[in-house]
Amino acid sequence: MCRSPDSAPCRPYSEAVRDDLGQTYRQLRPYAFAIAYRMLGTVTEAEDVVQDAFVRLGQAVEAEIRSPKAYLATVTTRLALDVLRSARVQRESYAGPWLPEPLPDGTAIGAVADGAVAAELADSLSMAFLVVLESLSPVERAAFLLHDVFGYDYAEIAAILDKSEPNVRQITSRARRRVHDNRPRFEASREQRDRLAEKFFAACQGRDMDGLVQLLADDAALYGDGGTKGAGINRPIFGRDNVAQMLLTWFRLGEREDVRIEPAWVNGQPGAMMRDPLGRLVNVIALDISGGEIHTVRSIINPDKLSHLGPLSPLNRRRSD
Repeated sequence: MCRSPDSAPCRPYSEAVRDDLGQTYRQLRPYAFAIAYRMLGTVTEAEDVVQDAFVRLGQAVEAEIRSPKAYLATVTTRLALDVLRSARVQRESYAGPWLPEPLPDGTAIGAVADGAVAAELADSLSMAFLVVLESLSPVERAAFLLHDVFGYDYAEIAAILDKSEPNVRQITSRARRRVHDNRPRFEASREQRDRLAEKFFAACQGRDMDGLVQLLADDAALYGDGGTKGAGINRPIFGRDNVAQMLLTWFRLGEREDVRIEPAWVNGQPGAMMRDPLGRLVNVIALDISGGEIHTVRSIINPDKLSHLGPLSPLNRRRSD
């Protein structure tokens, strides 16, 4: 029988802290979700993982718990790894470009301290960064995030992933090189990005082709994630002129349906939520801005990826549906 140091039988963790478990949930849920979301890029799956992790925390015995935060980080990472391994197969056969599920208003930044730490976590939340993480294997993704984003040392990560410390160092280094080669840079201030985003949406609404082209980088890219249900695009569009033309077509169609633009901070970057006349969500747009130019426009219109944001408009459905 398990016994504590004073020879009293060990109690389930949920009984020992039943009065404090609610407070623990409120304090640590954002942190656990921050890990799960960056691991998976999906809100619904991340929420399921976090819920399962807290269930396991409540069922654990006191002797297993060194720290609730460390326990949750371990269980959340391991559960997310299992989900990600299965999800990768589905993403490889996804209809059109796969994009993460959007998080408006900068949620899921997690339990941050301040300054540089908060900025690092915010950048690691961006659509661009999450797309780069898709190039990593599940274990590489976990090791890199735990070390470079959440600040765990190699020994701690080795215990979480059940691998040797030298192996974890190699995995993390390999992942870091791959991320570094493709990692986005957001050197502009939030105020500068907000101003550029405002000009961008004004040009789209005003059908100002010249003004829109001036805001876009030469190698601008447009991605539209509709999956099999949403009215997305099957492949990315590249080049400022091509991107501008497609955007003006989209906004012209939106104007016919009286779709309105609601500026929003999406995954730590400027963007917008597009709503129909009844306030139902049509799609979410996120912008990558660097060097005073818009480099990438990402539109998520797949209804399966927007359901966590409230009522959805039928305007986002493919006509064949």
